[in-house]
Amino acid sequence: MAGHSKWKNIRLRKGKQDAIRGKLFTKLAREIIVAAKMGGGDPDTNARLRLAIEKAKENSVPKDNIERAVAKGSGGGEGTNYEEILYEGVGPGGVAFMVEVYSDNRNRTVGELRHAFTKHGGALGENGSQAWQFKHCGQIVVNRADVDEETLTLAAIDSGADDVVSDEESFTVYTPIANLHACNDALHAAGIPTHEVGLARVPTNMANLEDDDLRKVVRLIEALEDLDDVRETFVNVEIPEEVFSEA
Repeated sequence: MAGHSKWKNIRLRKGKQDAIRGKLFTKLAREIIVAAKMGGGDPDTNARLRLAIEKAKENSVPKDNIERAVAKGSGGGEGTNYEEILYEGVGPGGVAFMVEVYSDNRNRTVGELRHAFTKHGGALGENGSQAWQFKHCGQIVVNRADVDEETLTLAAIDSGADDVVSDEESFTVYTPIANLHACNDALHAAGIPTHEVGLARVPTNMANLEDDDLRKVVRLIEALEDLDDVRETFVNVEIPEEVFSEA
């Protein structure tokens, strides 16, 4: 089951480059608002909200900001009405893009996305044009230094995980979305600390690009994730760390 990871969530690579703290706080708050709107304001019964709050705390979002976002999403506060939208597109070299956004104005969001794609050698696509190349699932990242592969794999399988893959720095556990938190709790109960917990769109069909096109893809990813409305970007190509540094 375990093997070499051909893909890592772009956010894990890109996150360290996001130096604008206020923008990060805004995106995390939007995530809480949408989660509370969709499933209610109680994180004990709303797994998605629980995940959003945990992510906000990990990034040092103040408690008051978190509580206001929950109140807005669950109808207890005034504020902008955000909706979750998924867009698809094609980047340099034919790479498939899935872009998750939280928007209060579809026309503005579409215009900004189309401009970013066009400027960086891509094109915004129709619904369903690229989604078939990705699997929507839960993802748990565990540092290699914290556990051996066999122990993690056995614990993950017992808790209902679909797969465990590895790379030089970490193991990644993939789970059904509904089982994400149960699997994470089971790993903690087994004494295995987890580094990142979230939802991902994992490529099932990988593209192969030359370095020049990879650098263009990185520039497009960064342009998209600089947009306030964009929550996360996923692509179906492995991008080496050194290419991120060169782009």
